[in-house]
Amino acid sequence: MAVKNRLHRSELAVPGSNKRMLEKAPDAGADVVFLDLEDAVAPDDKAQARLNIIDALNGCDWSKCAVSIRMNGLDTHYAYRDLVEIVEVCGDKLDTILIPKVGSAADVYFVSTLLSQIEEAKGYKLINIHVLIETAMGMANVEEIARCCPERMEAMVFGVADYAASVRARTINIGGSNPDYGMLTDPDEAGRRDFHWGDQWHFGISRMVAACRAYGLRPIDGPFGDFNDPDGFRAAAYRAAALGCEGKWAIHPSQVALANEVFTPTEKEVTRAYRILESMEQAAREGKGAVSLDGRLIDAASIRMAENVVRQVKQIESRSS
Repeated sequence: MAVKNRLHRSELAVPGSNKRMLEKAPDAGADVVFLDLEDAVAPDDKAQARLNIIDALNGCDWSKCAVSIRMNGLDTHYAYRDLVEIVEVCGDKLDTILIPKVGSAADVYFVSTLLSQIEEAKGYKLINIHVLIETAMGMANVEEIARCCPERMEAMVFGVADYAASVRARTINIGGSNPDYGMLTDPDEAGRRDFHWGDQWHFGISRMVAACRAYGLRPIDGPFGDFNDPDGFRAAAYRAAALGCEGKWAIHPSQVALANEVFTPTEKEVTRAYRILESMEQAAREGKGAVSLDGRLIDAASIRMAENVVRQVKQIESRSS
Protein backbone atom coordinates (compact mmCIF):
# COMPACT_ATOMS: atom_id res chain seq x y z
CA MET A 1 0.00 0.00 0.00
CA ALA A 2 1.39 3.42 -0.99
CA VAL A 3 2.02 6.05 1.67
CA LYS A 4 -0.80 8.61 1.81
CA ASN A 5 -0.12 10.46 5.08
CA ARG A 6 3.30 12.04 4.51
CA LEU A 7 3.99 15.65 5.49
CA HIS A 8 3.34 18.29 2.84
CA ARG A 9 4.05 21.55 4.69
CA SER A 10 6.61 22.62 2.09
CA GLU A 11 7.02 21.38 -1.48
CA LEU A 12 10.20 22.68 -3.10
CA ALA A 13 10.35 23.10 -6.88
CA VAL A 14 13.76 22.29 -8.38
CA PRO A 15 14.48 22.74 -12.11
CA GLY A 16 15.74 19.55 -13.73
CA SER A 17 18.07 21.62 -15.87
CA ASN A 18 20.01 22.99 -12.87
CA LYS A 19 22.50 20.39 -11.60
CA ARG A 20 23.67 22.53 -8.71
CA MET A 21 20.15 22.99 -7.36
CA LEU A 22 19.43 19.28 -7.80
CA GLU A 23 22.44 18.41 -5.64
CA LYS A 24 21.36 20.80 -2.87
CA ALA A 25 17.66 19.91 -2.90
CA PRO A 26 17.73 16.93 -0.48
CA ASP A 27 19.13 19.15 2.30
CA ALA A 28 16.81 22.14 1.74
CA GLY A 29 14.51 21.16 4.62
CA ALA A 30 11.40 20.64 2.50
CA ASP A 31 8.94 17.86 3.25
CA VAL A 32 8.59 17.17 -0.47
CA VAL A 33 10.95 18.01 -3.33
CA PHE A 34 9.66 17.86 -6.87
CA LEU A 35 12.16 17.79 -9.69
CA ASP A 36 10.67 19.85 -12.48
CA LEU A 37 10.64 18.92 -16.15
CA GLU A 38 7.83 21.25 -17.15
CA ASP A 39 7.67 25.04 -16.82
CA ALA A 40 11.16 25.49 -15.35
CA VAL A 41 12.88 23.70 -18.27
CA ALA A 42 13.22 25.13 -21.78
CA PRO A 43 12.19 22.87 -24.68
CA ASP A 44 15.77 22.40 -25.89
CA ASP A 45 16.82 21.30 -22.37
CA LYS A 46 14.12 18.66 -21.74
CA ALA A 47 16.21 15.63 -22.72
CA GLN A 48 19.23 16.73 -20.69
CA ALA A 49 17.01 17.57 -17.72
CA ARG A 50 15.79 13.95 -17.66
CA LEU A 51 19.39 12.75 -17.51
CA ASN A 52 20.20 15.26 -14.77
CA ILE A 53 17.24 14.04 -12.71
CA ILE A 54 18.24 10.39 -13.16
CA ASP A 55 21.75 11.24 -11.93
CA ALA A 56 20.34 13.17 -8.95
CA LEU A 57 17.90 10.42 -7.98
CA ASN A 58 20.62 7.78 -8.12
CA GLY A 59 23.42 9.87 -6.65
CA CYS A 60 21.83 11.85 -3.81
CA ASP A 61 20.50 10.81 -0.41
CA TRP A 62 16.74 11.50 -0.44
CA SER A 63 16.01 10.05 3.00
CA LYS A 64 15.26 13.50 4.47
CA CYS A 65 12.29 14.21 2.21
CA ALA A 66 9.77 12.73 -0.18
CA VAL A 67 10.75 13.08 -3.83
CA SER A 68 8.65 13.58 -6.94
CA ILE A 69 8.99 14.61 -10.56
CA ARG A 70 6.74 17.06 -12.33
CA MET A 71 6.35 15.59 -15.77
CA ASN A 72 5.46 17.62 -18.84
CA GLY A 73 1.83 18.11 -19.77
CA LEU A 74 -0.05 15.33 -21.51
CA ASP A 75 -0.67 17.70 -24.42
CA THR A 76 3.05 17.61 -25.25
CA HIS A 77 5.25 14.94 -26.83
CA TYR A 78 7.63 15.12 -23.87
CA ALA A 79 5.26 13.50 -21.39
CA TYR A 80 5.56 9.81 -22.16
CA ARG A 81 9.36 10.01 -22.41
CA ASP A 82 9.47 11.67 -18.98
CA LEU A 83 7.74 8.66 -17.46
CA VAL A 84 9.43 5.90 -19.44
CA GLU A 85 12.99 7.19 -19.21
CA ILE A 86 12.95 8.24 -15.54
CA VAL A 87 10.56 5.80 -13.90
CA GLU A 88 12.05 2.75 -15.62
CA VAL A 89 15.48 3.61 -14.21
CA CYS A 90 14.57 5.31 -10.91
CA GLY A 91 11.05 4.21 -10.03
CA ASP A 92 12.28 2.79 -6.73
CA LYS A 93 13.52 6.27 -5.75
CA LEU A 94 10.24 8.10 -6.47
CA ASP A 95 7.38 8.70 -4.06
CA THR A 96 5.04 10.49 -6.45
CA ILE A 97 4.51 11.76 -9.98
CA LEU A 98 3.11 15.29 -10.31
CA ILE A 99 0.85 15.71 -13.36
CA PRO A 100 0.36 19.29 -14.59
CA LYS A 101 -2.77 20.79 -16.11
CA VAL A 102 -5.03 17.85 -15.29
CA GLY A 103 -8.38 18.44 -16.95
CA SER A 104 -10.24 15.20 -16.32
CA ALA A 105 -9.96 11.79 -14.72
CA ALA A 106 -8.80 10.39 -18.09
CA ASP A 107 -5.49 12.26 -17.68
CA VAL A 108 -4.88 10.52 -14.37
CA TYR A 109 -5.90 7.11 -15.72
CA PHE A 110 -3.40 7.45 -18.57
CA VAL A 111 -0.48 8.13 -16.24
CA SER A 112 -1.62 5.48 -13.78
CA THR A 113 -1.83 2.85 -16.52
CA LEU A 114 1.66 3.61 -17.78
CA LEU A 115 3.03 3.57 -14.23
CA SER A 116 1.38 0.20 -13.57
CA GLN A 117 3.08 -1.30 -16.61
CA ILE A 118 6.50 0.02 -15.60
CA GLU A 119 6.03 -1.08 -11.97
CA GLU A 120 5.07 -4.59 -13.03
CA ALA A 121 7.94 -4.88 -15.48
CA LYS A 122 10.53 -3.59 -13.00
CA GLY A 123 9.11 -4.91 -9.74
CA TYR A 124 8.65 -1.45 -8.23
CA LYS A 125 6.24 -0.58 -5.44
CA LEU A 126 3.23 1.63 -6.18
CA ILE A 127 4.10 5.24 -7.02
CA ASN A 128 1.57 7.84 -5.95
CA ILE A 129 0.12 10.64 -8.05
CA HIS A 130 -0.26 14.36 -7.34
CA VAL A 131 -2.28 16.51 -9.72
CA LEU A 132 -2.18 20.20 -10.50
CA ILE A 133 -5.56 21.89 -10.73
CA GLU A 134 -4.62 24.86 -12.87
CA THR A 135 -7.15 25.12 -15.67
CA ALA A 136 -10.82 25.98 -15.95
CA MET A 137 -11.49 22.41 -17.12
CA GLY A 138 -9.62 20.95 -14.16
CA MET A 139 -11.59 23.07 -11.71
CA ALA A 140 -14.87 22.20 -13.41
CA ASN A 141 -14.01 18.49 -13.04
CA VAL A 142 -12.23 18.68 -9.70
CA GLU A 143 -14.54 16.24 -7.90
CA GLU A 144 -14.32 13.67 -10.71
CA ILE A 145 -10.53 13.96 -10.66
CA ALA A 146 -10.37 13.69 -6.86
CA ARG A 147 -12.25 10.41 -6.72
CA CYS A 148 -10.43 8.63 -9.54
CA CYS A 149 -7.53 6.22 -8.91
CA PRO A 150 -7.97 6.05 -5.12
CA GLU A 151 -5.09 3.58 -4.87
CA ARG A 152 -2.63 6.19 -6.20
CA MET A 153 -4.07 9.67 -5.74
CA GLU A 154 -2.42 11.49 -2.85
CA ALA A 155 -2.68 15.25 -3.26
CA MET A 156 -4.00 18.13 -5.31
CA VAL A 157 -2.17 21.42 -5.86
CA PHE A 158 -3.79 24.73 -6.79
CA GLY A 159 -1.68 26.12 -9.65
CA VAL A 160 -2.57 29.76 -9.44
CA ALA A 161 -0.58 31.14 -12.40
CA ASP A 162 -1.91 28.84 -15.12
CA TYR A 163 -5.36 28.92 -13.53
CA ALA A 164 -5.36 32.72 -13.78
CA ALA A 165 -4.41 32.48 -17.45
CA SER A 166 -7.01 29.79 -18.11
CA VAL A 167 -9.91 31.77 -16.66
CA ARG A 168 -8.48 35.06 -18.03
CA ALA A 169 -8.26 36.62 -14.60
CA ARG A 170 -7.07 40.20 -14.65
CA THR A 171 -3.85 39.88 -12.70
CA ILE A 172 -0.14 39.76 -13.43
CA ASN A 173 0.93 38.31 -10.08
CA ILE A 174 1.68 34.66 -9.33
CA GLY A 175 -0.46 34.28 -6.22
CA GLY A 176 -0.85 36.89 -3.53
CA SER A 177 -3.15 39.88 -3.46
CA ASN A 178 -4.69 42.02 -6.17
CA PRO A 179 -5.46 45.69 -5.43
CA ASP A 180 -8.37 45.56 -7.88
CA TYR A 181 -10.11 42.77 -5.96
CA GLY A 182 -11.98 44.28 -3.04
CA MET A 183 -15.12 45.93 -1.74
CA LEU A 184 -16.19 49.39 -0.65
CA THR A 185 -17.87 49.91 2.69
CA ASP A 186 -21.01 52.00 2.93
CA PRO A 187 -20.32 55.73 3.35
CA ASP A 188 -19.86 56.95 6.91
CA GLU A 189 -21.39 60.18 8.22
CA ALA A 190 -18.75 62.19 6.41
CA GLY A 191 -19.28 60.29 3.19
CA ARG A 192 -15.98 58.43 3.44
CA ARG A 193 -15.77 54.83 2.23
CA ASP A 194 -13.07 52.29 3.02
CA PHE A 195 -11.76 49.84 0.46
CA HIS A 196 -11.01 46.33 1.77
CA TRP A 197 -8.89 43.96 -0.28
CA GLY A 198 -10.13 40.42 -0.77
CA ASP A 199 -8.58 37.10 -1.74
CA GLN A 200 -9.03 36.63 -5.47
CA TRP A 201 -8.29 32.88 -5.19
CA HIS A 202 -10.63 32.08 -2.30
CA PHE A 203 -13.17 30.21 -4.43
CA GLY A 204 -10.68 28.13 -6.36
CA ILE A 205 -8.75 26.99 -3.31
CA SER A 206 -11.92 26.33 -1.32
CA ARG A 207 -13.44 24.19 -4.04
CA MET A 208 -10.26 22.16 -4.44
CA VAL A 209 -9.94 21.70 -0.66
CA ALA A 210 -13.53 20.43 -0.40
CA ALA A 211 -12.91 17.90 -3.20
CA CYS A 212 -9.69 16.74 -1.54
CA ARG A 213 -11.24 16.28 1.89
CA ALA A 214 -14.26 14.50 0.44
CA TYR A 215 -12.03 11.85 -1.13
CA GLY A 216 -9.13 11.63 1.31
CA LEU A 217 -6.55 13.70 -0.60
CA ARG A 218 -4.12 16.35 0.65
CA PRO A 219 -4.80 19.93 -0.55
CA ILE A 220 -1.68 21.99 -1.29
CA ASP A 221 -1.43 25.66 -2.24
CA GLY A 222 0.78 26.47 -5.21
CA PRO A 223 3.40 29.13 -5.85
CA PHE A 224 3.91 32.66 -4.56
CA GLY A 225 5.95 34.35 -7.24
CA ASP A 226 7.80 37.10 -5.36
CA PHE A 227 10.44 35.23 -3.37
CA ASN A 228 11.79 38.57 -2.12
CA ASP A 229 8.56 39.18 -0.19
CA PRO A 230 8.51 36.81 2.81
CA ASP A 231 5.65 38.69 4.47
CA GLY A 232 3.53 38.33 1.34
CA PHE A 233 4.35 34.61 1.21
CA ARG A 234 3.36 34.17 4.86
CA ALA A 235 0.09 36.02 4.32
CA ALA A 236 -0.78 33.85 1.31
CA ALA A 237 0.19 30.69 3.20
CA TYR A 238 -1.90 31.62 6.24
CA ARG A 239 -4.92 32.30 3.99
CA ALA A 240 -4.50 28.88 2.38
CA ALA A 241 -4.08 27.22 5.78
CA ALA A 242 -7.23 28.92 7.04
CA LEU A 243 -9.13 27.40 4.10
CA GLY A 244 -7.85 23.89 4.83
CA CYS A 245 -4.62 23.53 2.85
CA GLU A 246 -1.85 21.68 4.65
CA GLY A 247 1.13 22.89 2.68
CA LYS A 248 2.43 25.27 0.05
CA TRP A 249 4.93 25.28 -2.78
CA ALA A 250 8.32 26.89 -2.40
CA ILE A 251 9.76 28.12 -5.69
CA HIS A 252 12.92 29.31 -3.92
CA PRO A 253 14.79 27.64 -1.03
CA SER A 254 14.17 30.69 1.15
CA GLN A 255 10.45 29.93 1.10
CA VAL A 256 10.85 26.43 2.56
CA ALA A 257 11.32 27.60 6.16
CA LEU A 258 8.38 30.00 5.78
CA ALA A 259 6.06 27.23 4.62
CA ASN A 260 7.21 24.90 7.39
CA GLU A 261 6.60 27.67 9.92
CA VAL A 262 3.07 28.45 8.76
CA PHE A 263 1.91 24.85 8.43
CA THR A 264 3.42 23.62 11.70
CA PRO A 265 0.97 23.89 14.62
CA THR A 266 2.03 26.51 17.14
CA GLU A 267 2.87 25.61 20.73
CA LYS A 268 -0.38 27.25 21.80
CA GLU A 269 -2.40 25.13 19.33
CA VAL A 270 -0.66 21.95 20.45
CA THR A 271 -1.21 22.68 24.14
CA ARG A 272 -4.89 23.38 23.58
CA ALA A 273 -5.29 20.23 21.46
CA TYR A 274 -3.92 18.06 24.25
CA ARG A 275 -6.10 19.86 26.81
CA ILE A 276 -9.18 19.21 24.65
CA LEU A 277 -8.40 15.51 24.42
CA GLU A 278 -7.74 15.28 28.16
CA SER A 279 -10.99 17.14 28.94
CA MET A 280 -13.02 14.91 26.66
CA GLU A 281 -11.48 11.77 28.15
CA GLN A 282 -12.52 13.05 31.58
CA ALA A 283 -16.00 13.82 30.27
CA ALA A 284 -16.31 10.32 28.82
CA ARG A 285 -15.39 8.81 32.18
CA GLU A 286 -18.13 10.95 33.75
CA GLY A 287 -20.68 10.04 31.05
CA LYS A 288 -20.84 13.53 29.51
CA GLY A 289 -21.08 14.17 25.76
CA ALA A 290 -19.75 17.70 25.80
CA VAL A 291 -17.87 19.91 28.24
CA SER A 292 -16.68 23.47 28.57
CA LEU A 293 -13.01 24.44 28.33
CA ASP A 294 -11.93 28.02 28.99
CA GLY A 295 -15.54 29.13 28.63
CA ARG A 296 -16.08 27.48 25.24
CA LEU A 297 -18.03 24.36 24.32
CA ILE A 298 -16.03 21.38 23.12
CA ASP A 299 -17.63 18.27 21.67
CA ALA A 300 -16.95 15.43 19.23
CA ALA A 301 -16.01 17.87 16.47
CA SER A 302 -13.48 19.44 18.82
CA ILE A 303 -11.92 16.02 19.34
CA ARG A 304 -11.48 15.49 15.60
CA MET A 305 -9.80 18.88 15.18
CA ALA A 306 -7.53 18.28 18.17
CA GLU A 307 -6.60 14.81 16.90
CA ASN A 308 -5.61 16.33 13.55
CA VAL A 309 -3.21 18.69 15.32
CA VAL A 310 -1.69 15.98 17.51
CA ARG A 311 -1.31 13.61 14.56
CA GLN A 312 0.58 16.23 12.56
CA VAL A 313 2.84 17.10 15.50
CA LYS A 314 3.79 13.46 15.90
CA GLN A 315 4.60 13.25 12.18
CA ILE A 316 6.85 16.29 12.45
CA GLU A 317 8.57 14.92 15.54
CA SER A 318 9.09 11.58 13.82
CA ARG A 319 10.60 13.23 10.76
CA SER A 320 12.90 15.39 12.88
CA SER A 321 14.22 12.36 14.75
